[in-house]
Amino acid sequence: MAELFARHRATLEAALAACRTRGFWSPYPEVPSGKVYGETAKAEAEAAFARLRGTLFPLDQESRGEPVGEEVSPWTGEPLGIRYPRGEVETLVAAAERARGAWAAAPVEIRVGIALEILTRLNRDSFLMANAVQHTTGQSFVMAFQAGGPHAQDRGLEAVALAFEEMTRFPARAVWEKPQGKAPPIRLDKEWRRVPRGIGLVIGCSTFPTWNGYPGLFASLVTGNALIVKPHPAAVLPLALTVETARAVLREEGFDSDIVQLAVDTSAAPITKELALHPAIGIVDFTGSPAFGAWLRENLRGKLLFTEEAGTNPVVVQGCRDLSAVTANLAFSLALYSGQMCTAPQNIFVPERGIPAGDGTIDFDAFASALVRAIDELLADPARASAVLGTIRDPATLARIEKARGLGRILRDSAPLAGAGPARTATPLLVELGPEAEAAWCSEWFGPIAFLIRCRDAEEALAKAADSAARRGAITAALWATDEGFVERAVEAFVRAGAPLSVNLEGGIYVNQAAAFSDFHVTGANPAGNATFVDPAFVAGRFRFCGVRRPAPATTRSDRGEPS
Repeated sequence: MAELFARHRATLEAALAACRTRGFWSPYPEVPSGKVYGETAKAEAEAAFARLRGTLFPLDQESRGEPVGEEVSPWTGEPLGIRYPRGEVETLVAAAERARGAWAAAPVEIRVGIALEILTRLNRDSFLMANAVQHTTGQSFVMAFQAGGPHAQDRGLEAVALAFEEMTRFPARAVWEKPQGKAPPIRLDKEWRRVPRGIGLVIGCSTFPTWNGYPGLFASLVTGNALIVKPHPAAVLPLALTVETARAVLREEGFDSDIVQLAVDTSAAPITKELALHPAIGIVDFTGSPAFGAWLRENLRGKLLFTEEAGTNPVVVQGCRDLSAVTANLAFSLALYSGQMCTAPQNIFVPERGIPAGDGTIDFDAFASALVRAIDELLADPARASAVLGTIRDPATLARIEKARGLGRILRDSAPLAGAGPARTATPLLVELGPEAEAAWCSEWFGPIAFLIRCRDAEEALAKAADSAARRGAITAALWATDEGFVERAVEAFVRAGAPLSVNLEGGIYVNQAAAFSDFHVTGANPAGNATFVDPAFVAGRFRFCGVRRPAPATTRSDRGEPS
């Protein structure tokens, strides 16, 4: 079994180096190219996905109820027809309890090697994962390939690397010797066992099930915890494929495959709360709404809870060098996956009196017109628009758009994408509000909804933006400014609010994007979540050191290097 660790050690060491230097690095190519993944990989994945539809998913774990499945493709409107073993809380927990002892006792290197092999196989199957993500979340194919495949694998590997570093930070054994003057020294043999927290529960989200799920999944697994993966009923397949791969590798390496299990429920009969409250569950990783996040915080006493929830993600515009470059960048950020990203901007604060732009000055209305024009130009080509927007995953988002229309003056209305066929689509809605309408804009409006907020001046814009981030949460913040003094004040304000700030982005990098091994995703320093992908705090609490002390054999003076 140690062979897997040796096979993947170079990858592990490179990941550790990348975490320390924070530069760009990835072992998993993000381009869906046959030259990288094999010339037949795309066609084989499409065929494999087609074979899964309308079948019972091949997962060999115990289940006593009727299989369940309610996934519907947002692209076609058709059910996938895949059924999964129904999750039963006591059955899942009992299986995890039986399996976890040998896994907890396994050497760190064994567990890490197995985790790295799982990631390698997931990367090999990235085309299949892309199909699964595309037809459950509604992302475009390229985005589903990247975010659901290599980028998610990066985040999983990052968690493995940080967990390995924390588990090996201290020696497993030491001889402790305390001098006693003329008396013989006190000598103890000491060892420290790594004790896993218990059973980990990963609660998956419906928009980025692997990208958001892999950090907690792999962090709990490599620190010795058995794992129950509870996917969202609308996006089961990506995590089902993940669990299937993990179980196969565990079985091949001589472990009980129930170390990792899938817990599938339905929207009508959810089991998430029952699972989270079970006394055997020691760790809960959750990505989703602030409402359920609040319930978890209120009710999970004595458990380790990691959350990524939601934020108002502010943008402040004080000035810019190139208006067209700024509005193009912002338009893409608003439109990408129809705003269904935890990093998408929502509240755009612009001074009413105008901002410096290039060699002149433009007022609030001119900036609004430029932003609307940039969104329209981005979406003018139907093929490009479809690739950028993807689809609306949840029909409830359409109702949210309708509600947002009534909040203020519509600067750009949302509409279905022309020529999208049965796909459920909506272009960005842009609504003007005033700073006094805080009750409206100071909460999350998930989906292609953004507010352009008319402020008195740049100082008010910054104050409102930073205050909302601190009080209501922000996973990202963005700033465009030409005044360096203002930039520095903004940096200080957003750092105090715990909101990562992007300054003067132009070209092909956007506020939505977060890179593994470099960007810390969510700070845990405001209400948008209490965890960070991935820092030492995200992994260290998933296990504890427990010491064992014994008297050590006495030594002679010569044993200590002294003349006898």
